[in-house]
Amino acid sequence: MDKLTIKDMDIADKRVLTRVDYNVPMDEKGNITDDNRIRSTLPTLNYILNNKGKLVLMTHLGRPKGKDAKLKVDNIARRLEEILKRPVKKMDDCIGETVEKSVSKMKEGEVILLENLRFYPEEEANNNNFSKKLAFLGDLYINDAFACSHRAHASIVGVTRYLKSGAGLLLAKEIEYLYKLKESPHKPYVAILGGAKVSDKITVIENLLNMVDIFLVGGGMAYTFLKAQGKNIGSSKLEKDYIEVASKLLASARAKKVEIVLPVDHLVTDHIDSKGRIKIEKGEISEGFSGVDIGPETIKLFSSKLQDARTVIWNGPLGIFENDKFSEGTRSVAHILSSLNATTVIGGGETVAAADKFAVAHKMSHISTGGGAFLEFMEGKELPGIAALTNK
Repeated sequence: MDKLTIKDMDIADKRVLTRVDYNVPMDEKGNITDDNRIRSTLPTLNYILNNKGKLVLMTHLGRPKGKDAKLKVDNIARRLEEILKRPVKKMDDCIGETVEKSVSKMKEGEVILLENLRFYPEEEANNNNFSKKLAFLGDLYINDAFACSHRAHASIVGVTRYLKSGAGLLLAKEIEYLYKLKESPHKPYVAILGGAKVSDKITVIENLLNMVDIFLVGGGMAYTFLKAQGKNIGSSKLEKDYIEVASKLLASARAKKVEIVLPVDHLVTDHIDSKGRIKIEKGEISEGFSGVDIGPETIKLFSSKLQDARTVIWNGPLGIFENDKFSEGTRSVAHILSSLNATTVIGGGETVAAADKFAVAHKMSHISTGGGAFLEFMEGKELPGIAALTNK
């Protein structure tokens, strides 16, 4: 996609208004429990600072109703200061005269973090006046928040009406990999889909049917497909209202000569707790038992389908991987992916968590930082935050 990136811009002595996603998880006391979202933006932040820019950072935090003191970004400023190893001036607002004065006095290499954007409902409403006030704080605009780029908010879309706009290094990497998947994937192209619900992935499947060669389907959503084939699934997760939809998707895949591979055996239990009986069942599932992971024959089958793949996209775990008893399918597929000579792209919070748990994240070609944005991209939707950036 032909959009400006930060490397196309002269940022020396410029106020670089930069949208990041520092919506980090916190404990009850407001302590940050995972700072990966902050660390992932370091290449962009350091690029700006090393090239004599003045860094003005914008983020949201949580879903405040008004100016909620518990959702102020003070702790984020402190953690950012530790990571950057330089002072970070945290403002008590994100717009207004005081902020404007501070920003106007900035020197090269200085960092300002604005207060939570969502303290103003105008942010999510993409209010033009609010956008203009934000844009007044910068000479250039950089979006490095892929995870928010499916939302047409003031700090994502509105500011681009007033400032020359480009992608930060994190967003540029997302664009590079995701648009390669869309426009010029190497074949064979395999999509691995898991997670609980077919209903969450209908549009994804419909869109990818025009691109991929093979679907490998696991997780809770597989049982609705198996039911659509007339198979007994016991007490496994089922979306009754989507059986017909699943049947139509299977028929559409056959018509397009796209292979949908479903589990041929299952790890099942009669109770998802420490007292439950666990066994492997082939083909169909007994009454009173629920599928909680793909079985060993399915792991072998999925592995055989992946061996020749040149491009793989993965969204959704293949079982209840958080429980070690039900994690073997997801673990095995994660390790198979990590060993392939292929472009491997994974996205979605649970999928990324699985890759981290099984220590293979660093072996993937790309891990998408956006859950909702990644899914909407897979559905074939245009992401407003990317579309709004200045063309080259």
